[in-house]
Amino acid sequence: MDIMSPRYHMNLITKVNDAIFKEFKSYDYVKFYMQKWQYNIDAFQKNFFIFHKEEDSTTIDLRRTLNELDGETLIKIAIDMGIETPDFIPSIPTFRNEIKDEYPSASAMFEQAYKKIESEPDTAIGLANSALESIIKEILKDGRIHIESNKGDTLYKLTMNLLKAFKMFPDLNMPDEIKELGSGLLRSCKAIEDLRSDKTNFHGHISEDYIVQDEMYVYMVINAICTIGKFLNSFYKLKYPPVGGNEQEEIIDLPF
Repeated sequence: MDIMSPRYHMNLITKVNDAIFKEFKSYDYVKFYMQKWQYNIDAFQKNFFIFHKEEDSTTIDLRRTLNELDGETLIKIAIDMGIETPDFIPSIPTFRNEIKDEYPSASAMFEQAYKKIESEPDTAIGLANSALESIIKEILKDGRIHIESNKGDTLYKLTMNLLKAFKMFPDLNMPDEIKELGSGLLRSCKAIEDLRSDKTNFHGHISEDYIVQDEMYVYMVINAICTIGKFLNSFYKLKYPPVGGNEQEEIIDLPF
C-alpha cells in the first residue's frame, strides 16, 4: 500500500522534477543529488534505481526515476526541496522511521496498523492507539521520571502522567498558551481513546453500534497519533537527554 493517491503522486512528481532542475541546473548535479537519497537494502540492491535517458546512458532520466520512487521517499524529497504538501501530512513516514529503532515493540504494532488502514480501518485505529500507549509506557520507565503509573493505565491516563513529568499538565501557574497546549493534547488523546473503545471492534460491539469504516477518518486519527507521539518523544529526549557511559547527564529544567 502506498501513502498517497496515484493522482496526487503524479502531480507531486511533476513539481519535484521541476524544483530539482531549477535548483541544480545541470544533469550531473541532479544525478548527484538523487544519489544522496540512495542507500543499500542489501549487498545487491539499493532502495531505488536511477534511470538514464535511452539516447544517452550517462544522463539521468529524472522523471522516470521519480516515478519509480515509493511515496515516502518522494515526500521527503519534496519537503527537502521546499515544496508545500498541504494535501498530505508527512507525520506517518517520519514517525515510522523515528520509532523503528527506539521503540521496536511499538513500531511492530504501528506497522500492523499502517497495513490495515484501508482493509481494516477500525483495527488500524486500535493498533495505532496501542503503539502510542507503548511508547509512553517506555518513556515512563525512565528512572529520572518520578511519576507513578499503573500497568492498566490507558492512553489518556498515560499522557496525563507524562505531561505532569514534563511540567506541561494544565494548571494555574503556567502561561495560558502552554496550558492550552497541554489541554488540547489531553483532549486529543481522550478522543482517540474513546474512538478506539466505542467505535472499533477492539472491545466487542452489537451489530447496531457504529464502527469506523471510512479510511479517511483513519488517516486523520493516525496522523494525529503520529504528531502526538513525535512531540512527546522529542520533548522527552530534550528534557531527559540520553545517558552516556556511567555518567548521568543533567536533566534540563524547562521554564514551565
